[in-house]
Amino acid sequence: MQEQPPTPGNRPIPVVTVLLIANGLSYMLLLGAPYAAFQHFALWPLGTDIGYGMPVGMEPGQFAPWQLLTYAFLHGGLFHLFVNMFVLWMFGAPVERVWGSATFLGYYLFCVVGAGLVQVALGYAGILPPAPSVGASGGVFAILLAFGLKFPNQMVMLLIPPIPMKAKYFVVFVGILELVAGVYGTRQGVAHFAHLAGKVFGLLFVLMFRPYPRAR
Repeated sequence: MQEQPPTPGNRPIPVVTVLLIANGLSYMLLLGAPYAAFQHFALWPLGTDIGYGMPVGMEPGQFAPWQLLTYAFLHGGLFHLFVNMFVLWMFGAPVERVWGSATFLGYYLFCVVGAGLVQVALGYAGILPPAPSVGASGGVFAILLAFGLKFPNQMVMLLIPPIPMKAKYFVVFVGILELVAGVYGTRQGVAHFAHLAGKVFGLLFVLMFRPYPRAR
């Protein structure tokens, strides 16, 4: 028997839409209870010598396993939230349509947790300052990688400078910028290595699970 396509009434909500809503609600939670949300759901480094990058007057939190996931739903400001959600919407939606929602969600969460683990490990090793981390950038950079792998010849436009280039070159260009910024510390307070780790874990996911286009 041929499978019937879903009708508009029972069509599942795309994962990208769910993630956008979840991040928006989490930002409202952060505005309403900033200290509590930050202490419990930001990604705190291991150890007790924490003070770098913390809000004034706030007691440091402690690392907890769930923070490897929840940190990706908190953002340090409206602009930070907007940029990540814009990239998630623009590049994540076509990848989800090709891979299917379940594979896309597994990919995103796998890369978010992987980026968080790298951030914690580098902080514990003393390579990064002992500061809490927030933001979906690790997962977003992984989505950029997935888009570049799936649509390598799709033209995209850089914002600064406004130069069009193919997606495969865009992914490499952004990766090089993050590597240089991470090594030389050109933007303090930005988790450049976590961004790169998101792309690395994205590549590992693709190599291990070989996500194929879903059946129509």
